[in-house]
Amino acid sequence: MPAENLAGRAIASYRLLERIGEGGTATVYRAEHAERGICAVKILRERMRSDKVAVKRFLREADYGSRVAHENVVRTYDYGEADGLYYLALEWAGGEPLAQYAERSGPLDPRLVGHIIAQLAGALSVAHEAGIVHRDLKPENIMFDPVTRTAKLLDFGIARDQQEDPAERLTRTGFFVGSLNYVAPEALSGALVGEAADTYSLATIAYYLLTGEHPYGGRSPREIFQQLLTQPPRPLRETPVGSRLSPAVEATIMRALSREPADRHATIRAFADDLQRAALQTAPTTPPAGPADSGGAPGGGFLGSLKSLFGRKREG
Repeated sequence: MPAENLAGRAIASYRLLERIGEGGTATVYRAEHAERGICAVKILRERMRSDKVAVKRFLREADYGSRVAHENVVRTYDYGEADGLYYLALEWAGGEPLAQYAERSGPLDPRLVGHIIAQLAGALSVAHEAGIVHRDLKPENIMFDPVTRTAKLLDFGIARDQQEDPAERLTRTGFFVGSLNYVAPEALSGALVGEAADTYSLATIAYYLLTGEHPYGGRSPREIFQQLLTQPPRPLRETPVGSRLSPAVEATIMRALSREPADRHATIRAFADDLQRAALQTAPTTPPAGPADSGGAPGGGFLGSLKSLFGRKREG
């Protein structure tokens, strides 16, 4: 059966211009709004619209995103049901996925890393104040504009509300959610995690941006899983670029990567503040060269990120 293509239709107040991504649960369109201009609109796929759990998960993602209003979060404009279609309209963000920028640039200057982490921690602090734990922090779902040095969170697909009744969980008990290279150890059992899990994941992102490597170097998901359960993370000083990082940077990140949540920083903002202070003790490096991507036109960085993010199957 050919894939549904709604390009040309109007959904609520959005005209769908072109289909740009598709996955197991949703299709994403570049769309136009009379006042907001170009937007991204996510539509729940046809075969999922009769699945009550899929609909609830889709609307929950939209609700969580709308509750986190911050300059470093991709803005949720609108969501709901129109003409039998469930939709989510989002800001069209400039830049490119942070993962793409980091891969092209190599290990980043500690001051830039501190700046990026501070922006994300500010956004996550607002989420935590609203009772929302992100649970899926990783460079792939963070947009970064090299020109303005602005980072924005893009995805609340498997976030959870800490005030939600555990009986309302949409994830089966015993299954962890998140991305293995960035997930906190306490999440591996499938238990409900708190804000400290986001601190761990953000520290893992900082580790990766500084070194180009992850704290655990397993060659397979099974090996990484076992290492997370049984071994401490690799110290920053043991990475190829570790010698250029100050002891203060290493101490800050390794504390945030503590196995026990209580041993990490009290808040995610406290971690970011410590990292920024520590970065000042590290000699700056030459900023990496590379073309900037505004992401404003069709085919830009944001479009590529949407293709990989908004079409994928969710857990949560």
